[in-house]
Amino acid sequence: MKNFSGKVLFLDRDDINTDEIIPAKYLTENTKEALKPYLLEDLTLEEFNPTADIKDSHVMVTRANFGCGSSREHAPWALEVNGINLVIAESFARIFRQNMYNCGMLAVELDKETVDRLFERFSGVDTTVETDLDRSCFVFKSGDSRDIVPFTISGFDRELIDAGGWVDYADANY
Repeated sequence: MKNFSGKVLFLDRDDINTDEIIPAKYLTENTKEALKPYLLEDLTLEEFNPTADIKDSHVMVTRANFGCGSSREHAPWALEVNGINLVIAESFARIFRQNMYNCGMLAVELDKETVDRLFERFSGVDTTVETDLDRSCFVFKSGDSRDIVPFTISGFDRELIDAGGWVDYADANY
């Protein structure tokens, strides 16, 4: 099972699309590792520096409709190869969300009010999150500030996570 805890990267924008996650010009690469340096290089967001801001991050918190655009699996791969196995957002594009789970990664939707609260309390400061899959909650921490956030995922998505993704799940069950 992948690591779903660690330093948080906050991206305060709706509609971050798959071309911004990994530009199409890199889709000819034939390994996940080859995608690593290009994650979010085309994302335009004030005060965002992909080279510095992605480093050591393992969790991403963002806004609505994350992963819209094409249906390619390269977008989750680019996150995964950079150690980001958990994305928390108000909503996801359906295919992107499923590609995350198919790769054994977490794409968790939280309501707008909760995401707003996380941005208000933790964006702009060093923040970590611990993911407790057994209790279905996140624990956000920064200095003395702490917030416990419950979440839900479907039983099947949980099985994909436990298996490490769709291929391993299918190998074990079919």
